Amino acid sequence: MTLTAPDPTTTRSRVEVAPVGARIGAVVSGVRLGGDLTAEEVHDVRAALLRHKVVFVRGQHHLDDADHHAFAALLGTPTSPHPTVRGAANAVLPIDSSHGKANAWHTDVTFVDRVPAISVLRAVTLPPYGGTTVWANTAAAYADLHPALQAMADRLWAVHTNRYDYAADVDEQRIGGIDVREETYREEFGSRLFEAEHPVVHVHPETGERSLLLGQFVKRLVGLSTRDSADVFELLQREVTRLENTARWSWQPGDVAIWDNRATQHYAVADYDDHHRVMHRITVAGTVPVSTDGVRSTLRQGDASTYSV
Repeated sequence: MTLTAPDPTTTRSRVEVAPVGARIGAVVSGVRLGGDLTAEEVHDVRAALLRHKVVFVRGQHHLDDADHHAFAALLGTPTSPHPTVRGAANAVLPIDSSHGKANAWHTDVTFVDRVPAISVLRAVTLPPYGGTTVWANTAAAYADLHPALQAMADRLWAVHTNRYDYAADVDEQRIGGIDVREETYREEFGSRLFEAEHPVVHVHPETGERSLLLGQFVKRLVGLSTRDSADVFELLQREVTRLENTARWSWQPGDVAIWDNRATQHYAVADYDDHHRVMHRITVAGTVPVSTDGVRSTLRQGDASTYSV
């Protein structure tokens, strides 16, 4: 009997998905990330991502920056590394603890109009302990709001900026002797001013879910007094970070995390003392957010055309 090799276009995907929590997070197995995944494997990974908001893939020790980029490109068009911070080749943004620690709740790069759709983060250098990352489901947070609060949030808009409170942070830390590398990075991060106005609630372009678009880059809520803006922001942000809406990941060498940036916030926990931590991130371009009544976000300051298609 003659054996025929299976047709890769018809071979069933071996991707398996195991949730890590009821509301967010899943471990994906049975896949070797890179640019040579089959169309069905890409479909299955993307379906898991849309369902669980963040997925984790263990044992991807073979990945280098080129393979990382090739995989990300299967999910969409990679952006440049960052609107203001220099990156490496293949659209890679090194996230190096020597430059500071992103220990605040945020959605990536919301200070431009074209918010990234997906982020792919790879562990490069891990500390001997700590250094976990927490993700929150912003669609679940909106769904849990009282209908009266949903109605209010649906009509709110927020100004996001890359210079939100860096000046205050630098001045406070300089008193104790801020690291020169961290100060240089902060100056580079804020070297060009970006401000975007986004709906507080936007409609996900693939799932149709309504999701809160907030996080640390929010400067103020449009039309509200400073005090009211802070109070309303805190009320809504508190719902996002409620523990039931979160999943916390303990990194191991070879780990990759992929998250839907349109339906999550994340927080890198700075609990590893002075140990070194380096992650490499590639983001996939997204569309301009749209409010519940069909109005698109606008860029108030800056030009993001070189960052994202």
